[in-house]
Amino acid sequence: MSGKDGYFDEPVAARYDESDPEMFSPERVDPVVDLLVELAGNGRALELAIGTGRIAVPLAQRGVPVHGIELSNAMAKRLREKPGAEEIGVTIGDFASAQADGTFAVVYLVFNTIQNVLTQAEQLATFRNAAAHLEPGGCFVVEVMVPDLQRLPPGETSHPFDLSADHVGLDEYDVANQGLRSHHFSLVDGTWRYLAVPFRYVWPSELDLMAELAGMQLRDRWADWNREPFTSESRKHVSVWEKPR
Repeated sequence: MSGKDGYFDEPVAARYDESDPEMFSPERVDPVVDLLVELAGNGRALELAIGTGRIAVPLAQRGVPVHGIELSNAMAKRLREKPGAEEIGVTIGDFASAQADGTFAVVYLVFNTIQNVLTQAEQLATFRNAAAHLEPGGCFVVEVMVPDLQRLPPGETSHPFDLSADHVGLDEYDVANQGLRSHHFSLVDGTWRYLAVPFRYVWPSELDLMAELAGMQLRDRWADWNREPFTSESRKHVSVWEKPR
């Protein structure tokens, strides 16, 4: 990782909102915000890796006080420029350890970002940091993919996840180390650009153990934000852990 902003530096931040327009569509955003509004109640929400505010801005517009933790100054700058972000505070730092003032009814981490934390110890630290920010009875919400190992052909380590006219994406698995590297080839202004980002993939049961070690218990798990049942065929999960009252 190079630079203080990590992989989400100025060039990435500048085109982040346009890189996947579907992720910003009401069909994708509204169910997320609906659940977070329900969990927040009359309390505050803390987003880990708030980014450019894809979720935080519409959540704030629904009347929930929102604060964020974000490593990248470039991403936070884009957030601050958006209408509706005026009341959203941002703490710059690593979400596994950075501290925000006060406590929150809900802490959330979306879009596979728990996998950006590259060691098991740091992922556990993220759960403990989330729990430390929660008020009693508060919830920690994580959206993350289910590792696609069952879709790898025998003997292969790579799996394409996007083949489009302006983007080719390939996930490369390191099973021995529970590692994953996403390779992105993107067509930007007529030029193909390459970016590789490392991740640590993680299983639902492992996350449950991290939550237990952080003093939280599983409350709900769904296959998506529309709260469809989680099954063996689910490609991702949205999980909610609760801090005891």
